Amino acid sequence: MRCAVIGLGEAGGVYAAALAAAGHEVLGYDPGDTPTPEGVTRTATLPEAVEQAAYVLVLTGAAAAPSVAEQCLPHLAPGACYADFTSASPEVMERLGRMVGERADFADVAILGPVPLHRHLVPLLASGPGADAIARLVRPLGGPREVSVEVLDGPPGAAMGRKLLRSVFMKGLASVVCEAVAAGRAAGDEDWIRVEIAKQLAGDGQAVIDRFLTGTRTHAVRRAMEMRDTGAYLDVLGVPAEMTRAAEQTLRRLSAG
Repeated sequence: MRCAVIGLGEAGGVYAAALAAAGHEVLGYDPGDTPTPEGVTRTATLPEAVEQAAYVLVLTGAAAAPSVAEQCLPHLAPGACYADFTSASPEVMERLGRMVGERADFADVAILGPVPLHRHLVPLLASGPGADAIARLVRPLGGPREVSVEVLDGPPGAAMGRKLLRSVFMKGLASVVCEAVAAGRAAGDEDWIRVEIAKQLAGDGQAVIDRFLTGTRTHAVRRAMEMRDTGAYLDVLGVPAEMTRAAEQTLRRLSAG
């Protein structure tokens, strides 16, 4: 199967190499000084890569997604699958779906993890008319262990919307953990705080969620005061307290509501 990969950077290079290793004919395009993965034929222009490709995978930066779609559109083979793996917003994905849908089947593909860590085995969400097609292409790349591609029954933008909802938790949690460990290190208690964090993340996840949802609002007044004092303590330790103070403001809002 002929596949075009637009963007051969950190993620694009991984997917291009995996497709080539699986026996697909892979044409890659990237105007930057990025290495060409083994088994991939690099083209001098974007149209050369896209023409006659059954699949077009876009793995550029999110800001470039609209211009890449505009450049690809006149050269897409009718009925091709155009899969946007960028982190463009749901609104942009909807717009690209309408644009590309004039000629090809558009798929909004959300990457749910770090590609450098999981490589092409990272779980994916996909939505839009081309979602089933991109799932059929990517799932076998894991060999006996199929790549997890959850196909959503929704339009372009649905997959990215879910990824952003997940980011509220994942990126927020990562920031809180970083702040807590930095404070523990400054206080000489890094090992202890790591153990405490691990305890909270273990066990029955749904029970923890319910406890957070009920307890946070019920005890908002007291906890806001505690987070105020926590922020002051981090100041003494010389540790930035952005997440601590954001939590204080959230608790004050909940207590006033």
